[in-house]
Amino acid sequence: MRLSTLRHACRNLPTPSVHQPRTGVRVFGLAKSSLPLGPSSNSQLLLRAASSVSGTTSAEKAPKLGKQTDGPGYENTIRENVQRTKEEMVALQRGHPALKPTLAIIQADEDDRLLELNKKMAGKIGLNVTQICLPRECTEDEIIEEVLKLNEDPRVHGVYLHLPPASLTSRVLNTLRPEKDVDGVSDLNVGRLVRGDMNQGFIPPLANAVMELLARHDTPMEGRIVLVVGGEGPLGVALQCLMQRRGMVVLHSRRSSEVLQKQANAVVLLAAGHMDVPPTWLRPGTAVIHCGSALMTDHGMEMSGVGPLTAALRMQNVVQSSSRWAQGQQYRPWTLRSLKLQPLSPVPSDIEISRAQTPKPVDQLAQEIGLLQEETEAYGRTKAKVRLSLLDRLREQPDGKYVLVAGITPTPLGEGKSTVVIGLVQALSAHLKLNSFACLRQPSQGPTFGVKGGAAGGGYAQVIPMEEFNLHLTGDIHAITAANNLVAAAIDARMLHEATQKDKALYSRLVPSVNGVRRFSPIQISRLRRLGISEIDPSALTPQEVSSFVRLDLDPAKVTWQRVVDTNDRFLRKITVGQASTEKGHVRETQFDIAVASEIMAILALADGLGDMKTRLGRMVVGSSRSGQPVTAEDLGVSGALAVLMKDAIKPTLMQTLEGSPVFVHAGPFANIAHGNSSVLADKLALKLVGEDGFVVTEAGFGADIGMEKFFNIKCRASGLRPNVVVLVATVRALKMHGGGPNVSAGSPLPREYIDENLSLVGKGCSSNLRKQIQIAHLFGVPVVVALNVFKTDTQAEIDLVCQMAKESGASDAVPCHHWARGGRGSVELAQAVKQAGSQPSHFQFLYSQETPIVEKIRMIAQKVYGADDIELSPEAQAKIDYYNQQGYGKLPICMAKTHLSLSHMPEKKGTPTGFTLPIRDIRASIGAGFIYPLVGTMSTMPGLPTRPCFYDIDLDPVTEEITGLF
Repeated sequence: MRLSTLRHACRNLPTPSVHQPRTGVRVFGLAKSSLPLGPSSNSQLLLRAASSVSGTTSAEKAPKLGKQTDGPGYENTIRENVQRTKEEMVALQRGHPALKPTLAIIQADEDDRLLELNKKMAGKIGLNVTQICLPRECTEDEIIEEVLKLNEDPRVHGVYLHLPPASLTSRVLNTLRPEKDVDGVSDLNVGRLVRGDMNQGFIPPLANAVMELLARHDTPMEGRIVLVVGGEGPLGVALQCLMQRRGMVVLHSRRSSEVLQKQANAVVLLAAGHMDVPPTWLRPGTAVIHCGSALMTDHGMEMSGVGPLTAALRMQNVVQSSSRWAQGQQYRPWTLRSLKLQPLSPVPSDIEISRAQTPKPVDQLAQEIGLLQEETEAYGRTKAKVRLSLLDRLREQPDGKYVLVAGITPTPLGEGKSTVVIGLVQALSAHLKLNSFACLRQPSQGPTFGVKGGAAGGGYAQVIPMEEFNLHLTGDIHAITAANNLVAAAIDARMLHEATQKDKALYSRLVPSVNGVRRFSPIQISRLRRLGISEIDPSALTPQEVSSFVRLDLDPAKVTWQRVVDTNDRFLRKITVGQASTEKGHVRETQFDIAVASEIMAILALADGLGDMKTRLGRMVVGSSRSGQPVTAEDLGVSGALAVLMKDAIKPTLMQTLEGSPVFVHAGPFANIAHGNSSVLADKLALKLVGEDGFVVTEAGFGADIGMEKFFNIKCRASGLRPNVVVLVATVRALKMHGGGPNVSAGSPLPREYIDENLSLVGKGCSSNLRKQIQIAHLFGVPVVVALNVFKTDTQAEIDLVCQMAKESGASDAVPCHHWARGGRGSVELAQAVKQAGSQPSHFQFLYSQETPIVEKIRMIAQKVYGADDIELSPEAQAKIDYYNQQGYGKLPICMAKTHLSLSHMPEKKGTPTGFTLPIRDIRASIGAGFIYPLVGTMSTMPGLPTRPCFYDIDLDPVTEEITGLF
């Protein structure tokens, strides 16, 4: 037994003396407590208890002992209970080797005798014991504070409150979680006992011990008359329930009564105090069980303690609680309740559709998909963060099928990939009754108030509430903005301080004396180690070591870190900082990027846990020193603070679709200069939750040549996950554009070619761009299902032509989808096609090996994915490649930054461009995220606002607080 003693020392008291009762009457009693016990003392006794594990008392299983003497028989009863509990313990730990069943004892009582008895019994069973000692005069709030801590501690499986009677208030007892209430004293556990529902409850062990002792008496249980003295509290209720269930007649009295005792076959003294039981009051053969104190008689009666049996039964409850906890950690089948849709025609606006549906409370949704209560953190009624502990709990659970939704090269209007994801998941869950999860990126505020609008899907395939989805959500992007700009502030401040201070002054400020003592912080010790300095005494460094330590020597011209803001603001594309007189002339040019373009966003999307995220944040390269050495966030001393800012953002946000299917919303990296996918963690959590036969549907940004290629080569490489199916989204209007149709732009009316039937344009678009995108997916060995996102202007002939040509181009299937107008019912055919394709073997492979040189990786992507003849490196790009190879970054995957509007680097080149050379003007590295990104042509990382942004239509009703204008 392991015993950890906390807060206050607890003293041991001597074992009490035992009085010998008169022969001829069987008496079992607890050793007399030193505490004053009166009519209201039942709670104290009750809390010195444990219970049966199955809802049937051990007394109901115990054999009749006939004329056996009380002492040996009683010892056998204890021994049998202990042995049975030990066997249960061995079986439990055989199935769960890492589980350490633990009993926590909160003590505020000077009498340690019962406490030591329980600790001794726990040792016999093999339980761990944690003891928390409080002053006897502790307040109710102090006790509740400790109880709440134990409630949240997953290592504790049972709590025993060894407290004075006055401290055992209803508020204290009912604060304790019922599943840890091994004394069975909370209102819920007593109610379960009365109702006969003991699958989750506990029988109070003292009541259980009384029943075991009554079962040893010669008189049959059925019809026995039992007088219970002092049974007004929960213990009395529990005992009466157990007795009546065995057919006994129960009499009650506050005090021991001669009249009532002469009627009884058995007397149970629950009330404590100095209660004499004169022999003339007892019928011959009456069993007397004294639970409060030793009987104060001088007739030399034989007596055995109820305490050891009660303690044994308490430990039995702890083992049962541990077993239930272990069972609760297993995968839970879904009980998903779908929400009904009643689609209208014409289809109302997105926000009207969203408001017409009442979402399930998020805690109900979490329960339906098998999440434990402690695994969610609610943010209001309809969204919640999900803790990463879920991955540990379901570590052995097989993953479900992994489906990626990508697209053909899009028009500036977008082709509805997010809408397809949601429609497909609604079809799988609500209509095919298969566990399915959508994993989407969090939308940036920039497009929401700019041109594109929100990203919650559309029509009857949306995430709801769409206002919350599109605005702030749970603040992840704000956390990224704060973390990113903290790094930027640290860079400029450090360059200023190094430029204006000598080594000694700088060292004194970086390692200050606090109360006469100077110490390096842990992150400074890490920097010393990287510099090869083993000394940790600040006074022992040489002048050269001090200089190396304090001077990062960042070259202002080689700082690569930018500030970010989550707004489209073109005037921040190039700025000058340091113009105030306080900056002493340290002026430099820099810029702002949009927040989702931050490397911290890419790290959030690729990290597989808090530790991995912290490591990645530390190794972010923010620039180079004048000597050409990379300078990292850890060198700046800021990486720990970044992890603190990001500790909640790393948890995916749980929401739901219009039909009540679960959605994880997490991360939203810029798809041009990052990988443009939702997070690894969201996908991993969802794959565990859906189960082996379920489906997780996630989305890649832009066309398959960008988002899908990066998903495979970067995200799958980082996560170890392998996709089963690619759903390639196409629209008739995009295919017409690739077939030679005129350009389209957001906010402008569509040309007639996109409204009227035009089979020629559709056919040309299919034979060029659609065919090429299917071929790109096949490069990675994954089957493709084409989802034609149908618009009301599409004709049946155009739809049929697309599906026919897609299959001829190598798609496993191609189906029209009507989820925008019909919800999940409109994508049932797609769901069936995905299910069929997912049952086929996948032969996934990467496009290139990590060992392939940087230049060859870029060339393979350009030639095999984009269709270029070759690549052309600028001198600056070649110099960067040489530098990255020298620094050991050559094995990182490639994340191409190019336009999403064409397979080539030329946005105006539609279809499948050929005969071009891909120009690489520069190459940068996101070392923390773990990739190198070549810049193809001119790439903007800060979008601008159009003449008429979306915010013209967005408004708030100050009375109802309803938002209007979102789409």
